[in-house]
Amino acid sequence: MTKVQARQRIAKLREEIDRYRYAYHVLDQSLISDAAQDSLKHELEQLEQEYPDLVTPGSPSQRVGGAPRPEFATAEHASRMLSLVDVFTEDEFRAWADRVSKRAEASLDFFVEPKQDGLALSLVYERGVLVRAATRGDGRVGEDVTANVKTIEAVPLHLADAATIRRHRAALAPALRLLGDWEAMVAQAHRGRLEIRGETFIGKRAFAAVNAAAEKTSGKQYANPRNLAAGSIRQLDSTVTARRRLSFFAYALIGIDCATHEQEHALANVLGVPVNPLSNRCDAVGDVLRYYERLGAQRKKLDYEIDGIVVNVNSRVAFTELGVLGKAPRGAIAFKWPGEEATTTVEAIRVQVGRTGTLTPVAILAPVNVGGVTVTHATLHNADQIRRLDVRVGDTVIVHRAGDVIPEVMSVLTNLRPTRTKSYRFPSHCPICGSAVEKRRVGTKTGQSAAYFCANPGCYARQRERILHCTRRGGYDIDGIGEKTVDKFLELGLLTDPASLWELHAEDIAQLEGFGQTSAENLVRAIAARKTVALDRFVLSLGIPQVGEETSRALAVAMTQESSGRAPLTPRDVLRWLDAQTLDTLQEIPDIGPTVAGAILAWVRVRDNRTMIERLHDVGVTIAASRPLHAASEKFAGKTFVFTGELAVMTREDAEALVRTHGGKAASSVSKHTDYVIAGERAGSKLRQAEQLGVLVIDEQQFLRMVQ
Repeated sequence: MTKVQARQRIAKLREEIDRYRYAYHVLDQSLISDAAQDSLKHELEQLEQEYPDLVTPGSPSQRVGGAPRPEFATAEHASRMLSLVDVFTEDEFRAWADRVSKRAEASLDFFVEPKQDGLALSLVYERGVLVRAATRGDGRVGEDVTANVKTIEAVPLHLADAATIRRHRAALAPALRLLGDWEAMVAQAHRGRLEIRGETFIGKRAFAAVNAAAEKTSGKQYANPRNLAAGSIRQLDSTVTARRRLSFFAYALIGIDCATHEQEHALANVLGVPVNPLSNRCDAVGDVLRYYERLGAQRKKLDYEIDGIVVNVNSRVAFTELGVLGKAPRGAIAFKWPGEEATTTVEAIRVQVGRTGTLTPVAILAPVNVGGVTVTHATLHNADQIRRLDVRVGDTVIVHRAGDVIPEVMSVLTNLRPTRTKSYRFPSHCPICGSAVEKRRVGTKTGQSAAYFCANPGCYARQRERILHCTRRGGYDIDGIGEKTVDKFLELGLLTDPASLWELHAEDIAQLEGFGQTSAENLVRAIAARKTVALDRFVLSLGIPQVGEETSRALAVAMTQESSGRAPLTPRDVLRWLDAQTLDTLQEIPDIGPTVAGAILAWVRVRDNRTMIERLHDVGVTIAASRPLHAASEKFAGKTFVFTGELAVMTREDAEALVRTHGGKAASSVSKHTDYVIAGERAGSKLRQAEQLGVLVIDEQQFLRMVQ
């Protein structure tokens, strides 16, 4: 990017960020997610670091919050309430740690604490009594919200005195040891003015209760706990705030002498102001990184939202000497977990051809970290989605990814759109084989949409995807067959369709670069070992639109019942059964509605699909109910389970099979009909949906105990 381009981009970013910040801080409106806004701010900060002469005093990177609302009296802070610079990767964090160590000319230790996702507050105590509470506002002037803050049970109206502390000396022993002469420090806190800064927030259970009550009365739902906490603390009626059950954690003390940030936490604790018990001192960078990983694994189990950790230089002398840069102290950093949404730019739009000939548009993106994964591609689904979003090359977009979901473009930030961009037009010919493209209206589970298809059944891309689909875990599960191998075999004519996998000869493969006689024989043996496949896997491997694992299993159960359990079946038996079905008979099968039934019948009428099944029969593929199609027990009968995140003991596929074995249903998405969500490590948006819907969330060990 040239300096001229950087200047233009910076100007647009500043304008958009200011618009979002004003809406959030002044109007209590969230126009985009916190993660997407963080992503824009991060891009601005990176550009300003690269071109420091383009930094201006009015840049959002130099600001802290928003202007106070006129309904509240203003409160001027004795010293600026600063914000923090965000980092999202280990490299960015290490770079910050290196900078502060070099600037301090010393080896530093750190104090780390969870970064609460709430609203920053300043509490002022005079002679131990709370006299004022204020929001951060623009960092210099905030809103006086004393009446509302006094309704928060976690905020003491009087600081604990020495007599009270002595009565609880045993429980407070660790904190008192850190303080040394704690009696002198407590006396100092009670003599004059003490300011305690921290974060007010609402717990997940309290948030769910407020949302449930709101839905009954007005049908309104609050977007997230942070918005609710901010809105609650800025209520004109303090009785509303009191009903919201807000909480508070302190993170800094001003107006008292403490040698370390750790001591500040200890003193706040003994004075009766809660601090986050997960906070900790770290001797070195490696300790901070381990803390970051541990807390990341734990965060979903906490009853409050956190979006990262705050890392402080522990020494208060070193922290002060490091000074302030713009809006943030140099001696502290917010080390955030990558959000499930981020902003990036569209570098190109390309079309992929699937196994059914469907043309799927894909956005090629400037690399961006979303949910801990570097994303360079995101699906645009279909022509209707492109038209709805009006996404164009050069656009800044919000990309979403949760758990193992394929990244997708959620929206376009049109105010950041470059000039002279053009609307995207779907190709009239297949980008792979050049054949004409057909436009059709197809049914999906959410309605009708426009889809484009390659009209050539022999299209290379269609054959490639069809073969790969068959070899994957849900189908024949053949080891040794990946994308590069399939590409090479298709190019040489060794593969033409899924059935040709069982026509491969070791002698032909051994002559190819990268293979020898032994590896060729091993590959042929691995393919031969998968010639008999479970009935539900066979149905899934056919690639029928709308037919996933659950529907494949339902079809397999129906076929097995009609064949009286006869095995082995043949592909031709499956074809005969499909030919005998109607819309009505298919809809008698559990979980199959008119859209799925129509897709099955339309698929089986296509000559190329029928030929594929006949070819599989001719090469000797046989089908057996090798996995139990009937429940071993009815323990989970009528119950629906959803798995999210990484399981430790078993794969997600095995866990879902276990649910089915006991008569339950394993679904891919959370709804009001879901009974259990099993959350593993790095659980995604499904966990949040479960919490919002009030679905019971359990961990893997609890699930296994249910099975046992």
